Amino acid sequence: MTTGTLLAVCRVHELRPDLGIGVTAIDKRPVGVAVKVRTLGLYGDVQVDRKHHGGADKALYAYSQQEAEFWAAELGREVPPGMFGENLRTAGIETTRAVIGERWKIGASVIAEVTMARTPCATFQRRMREPRWVKRFTDVGLIGTYLRVVTKGEIQAGDDITVISRPAHGITVGKFFSSPTADDVRTLTKLHDDGELQLAHALRPYFENILRADS
Repeated sequence: MTTGTLLAVCRVHELRPDLGIGVTAIDKRPVGVAVKVRTLGLYGDVQVDRKHHGGADKALYAYSQQEAEFWAAELGREVPPGMFGENLRTAGIETTRAVIGERWKIGASVIAEVTMARTPCATFQRRMREPRWVKRFTDVGLIGTYLRVVTKGEIQAGDDITVISRPAHGITVGKFFSSPTADDVRTLTKLHDDGELQLAHALRPYFENILRADS
């Protein structure tokens, strides 16, 4: 099984004013203590825009160090843990290339399940202060992944992460974000209907659009 390391656990540092939604909790920063993980995410964390962030299917957002280093080189500046609003900064564990439905064991007790890609938004662009950031981030496709909490517990920086199961369908978060097909939709829907996979509710509108375009 694939193993890696949890480099940082990040939660909201402070709520900041935002021109779009009034206030944002995107300012995540590493904490130096163990943090409880609950069904809706990290204890002490906040998701202000619950329509687009948070909820059980988006309880945790993970981004890999390898992907962050790509952006650091592209932008010519550091991309420290939490800069992209992520809760988990990983090493040795794929995030964008994680398979939808795969499960990670984090630390001694937490089990989390890969659900869907993060959708970059205008708040993220304002955070980064980079022109056309949403388009740039989308085009590159190093999107990271949301996770659902299957088993609650406690995590901290330095914990091991182990991929304990990976569905055979092979459709990754990044693939479905960047180049989804009607066949992907049919495969994932069948697995969901057969009880072999629990799809994020937020994926349904994307499914409908993809199938409509294919008809």
